[in-house]
Amino acid sequence: MSSGHRLRDVEQQHPLLDREEAAAGSAVGEAERVWFIQDGCGMVCAFITWFLVLYADFVVTFVMLLPSKSFWYAVVNGVVFNCLAVLALSSHLRTMLTDPGAVPKGNATTKYMESLKLKPGEVIYKCPKCCSIKPERAHHCSICKRCIRKMDHHCPWVNNCVGENNQRFFVLFTMYIAMISTHALTLSGYQFVTCVKVQWSECSDFSPPVTVMLMIFLCLEGLLFLSFTAIMFGTQVHSICNDETEIERLKNEKPTWERQVRWEGMRSVFGGQPSLLWINPFAGLRLRRLLTTSSRKAGAEFSV
Repeated sequence: MSSGHRLRDVEQQHPLLDREEAAAGSAVGEAERVWFIQDGCGMVCAFITWFLVLYADFVVTFVMLLPSKSFWYAVVNGVVFNCLAVLALSSHLRTMLTDPGAVPKGNATTKYMESLKLKPGEVIYKCPKCCSIKPERAHHCSICKRCIRKMDHHCPWVNNCVGENNQRFFVLFTMYIAMISTHALTLSGYQFVTCVKVQWSECSDFSPPVTVMLMIFLCLEGLLFLSFTAIMFGTQVHSICNDETEIERLKNEKPTWERQVRWEGMRSVFGGQPSLLWINPFAGLRLRRLLTTSSRKAGAEFSV
């Protein structure tokens, strides 16, 4: 490194590397592998999330809707609930398996810093934990063991950091979980009233004690999920509209960047003008057919 440039090992970021430079650097060597954090706690939490959603789907479908005497009531609610469940789980997968914006490890090399074309005396910042040049607004995650661009927080329930590249999917995940929780609680309330009216006869294919236990657990799950995800959805939208991550808010960091507030912030996260693509977790998904060869060359690729 030339004597005109200074490199500092600090935890705080500096407005030097913009989003495009950082994204271009992370694309090298990262694009061909699947992003997955091998954290025991996170994997258990992700499994529990899927189990609880599938449990809710089981109770709603087999305990409430299929025994219903109203055909259209069962069909409409079944289609709506299962569609929301698929969207929620798809959003969860996209959040978990999407690189949140990891900065390449060990890129603090002389060659890389020379490619930045720094001005004499300009200060750049290196993370001492992962030995990488820290872009603006990047923070180090001790679980992912990487610096993450625009890191909001690390969420064990999605076994990943919420950052620049996957925040949209996390917002959709919390929104759809809140919606299916509301739907499940509404169906449970109606089912309880119906079963009481007929004195628990012919209101379910299960015995009354089993039906009551399944529905009580579903209500508790629905209330817990609704409370948590509704709060998270609200805080995420607030952070996006104020262009301030949760870490930046907790650290009370003064913005050194030009804020994109309200709709500008929403467009920067969800992309483009408001449309149905904003609520579609499959938007931008690339499916690859990998050839079973040692070279791991990609086959046909298309994007939604």
